[in-house]
Amino acid sequence: MIASVRGEVLEIALDHAVVEAAGVGYRLNATPSTLAALTRGAETRLYTAMIVREDSMTLYGFADTEARDLFGLLQTVSGVGPRLAMAVLAVLEPEALRKALAESNVAALTRVPGIGKRGAERMVVELRDKVNLVPVQAGPPGSAPAPVLTPVREQVVEALTGLGFPVKQAEPAVDTVLADQPAADTSTALRAALSLLGKNR
Repeated sequence: MIASVRGEVLEIALDHAVVEAAGVGYRLNATPSTLAALTRGAETRLYTAMIVREDSMTLYGFADTEARDLFGLLQTVSGVGPRLAMAVLAVLEPEALRKALAESNVAALTRVPGIGKRGAERMVVELRDKVNLVPVQAGPPGSAPAPVLTPVREQVVEALTGLGFPVKQAEPAVDTVLADQPAADTSTALRAALSLLGKNR
């Protein structure tokens, strides 16, 4: 089991980063907020969860152990796999997720694409008492996002549709964000669009 990876950030994409450790480049799937804290060429440490399937081995990277532990906890709920668990953590930061579960806030959980009212209710019932067993991480992780010199609108729309939002919702949200923040880089625009879509659900 690979528990963490430390090394130089070789690549930052919309849903993953590549970190070189001891001469090996590891592809780590990560949330927009985790990726926004990385800088290409700088050294980082990401805590990891490794998911092994018959046809694949996938590493998921997290800025802290709290997010990693919540990722594992989410998957104990029936019907929640790694992709949906990552979508939850992309929309709800660990503190917001804890609060939503503790307060039985089904509306907050249904902001996540792929989670309906019934799924959110099941999540609350199964995790409400367990979520406080995950240690809270002290201190804010990461730093400011590095500028990404790519066609921002196209990449952010693609990332949102990859998370499960329909194109007809993703495109207007991205356009609104870029109208307000024309100089926003991809990571900043993606986080702002996720926040906007969460409010509108």
